[in-house]
Amino acid sequence: MTELTAEQIDTGPRSGWQAPNLWWLVLPAVLFLILFFLIPVLSLFATSFDKAFAGVITFQGNLTWDNYERIFTRALYYKAIYKSVFLGVAVSLICLVIGYPLAYVIARTLRPGTATLLTILVLASMQLDMVIRLYGMMVLMGDNGLINNGLTALGIISEPLPLMYNDFGVVVGLVQVTLPFMILSLIGAIKSINPALEEAARSLGSSRWHVMRTITWPLSLPGVYAGTLLVFALAISSYVVPALMGGWKVITLPIHIYQQIAEVGRWQFGAAVAVILFLTSLFAMTIYILALRRNAGGRV
Repeated sequence: MTELTAEQIDTGPRSGWQAPNLWWLVLPAVLFLILFFLIPVLSLFATSFDKAFAGVITFQGNLTWDNYERIFTRALYYKAIYKSVFLGVAVSLICLVIGYPLAYVIARTLRPGTATLLTILVLASMQLDMVIRLYGMMVLMGDNGLINNGLTALGIISEPLPLMYNDFGVVVGLVQVTLPFMILSLIGAIKSINPALEEAARSLGSSRWHVMRTITWPLSLPGVYAGTLLVFALAISSYVVPALMGGWKVITLPIHIYQQIAEVGRWQFGAAVAVILFLTSLFAMTIYILALRRNAGGRV
């Protein structure tokens, strides 16, 4: 037998070969983010330090801390920060409790037709505009809505239940809007879990609850993390839901931003409130990420 040379044995890449430069593929996305995200955020941040003048939109360069002093010296804005964070946390937890079982069923359904049908039902609500859906909920949950009229006709209640224009109505509206985002995030995470791990645990005598608690839930934490953060960000920054379902009685930071810019024309102070909303959301999400990474063992 002839002896193979080192050149014949070597099947690795040639020393002169270079990977193609693909950085230009991300250039459109980077330019889009810079133009429509980074620049507006930076301009908003700069405007928040400008002296407030009604009707003035452009940056004047009159730097001052008055806008932020007004926010941190009035209890009205502290309550709005607390209300926004409270609604975001409550909606995230409710969506997780409601969405996880449904996402698990969709991810573990063996029949493709059934899984497709359930997915279509989840996405069906997203095909209608948010305002239309919320007006439909107002017809359902109003004082003279279907729920109160039905309960009154059955003799269960004598007075209408306060289902709207309070925290409960806003939470229900936000859950209805953000639940599909939670479910879609969880479906992908649960599908990535090898069913053989659950089957092996079941064959060794573990109950379904024990398998769910020790295998399925820990391995699905990346999806829980993504879905919860997405729902929290949507809930804390929502303006339409608190305005319609809250009836201007549930005051959040987006409500203050709208009032200052659209009603009063104080763009500088509205920008300061928007910066506080951004920093509040960023701080809350950072704390959540650190806590989840600690509990998830570095998987997120």
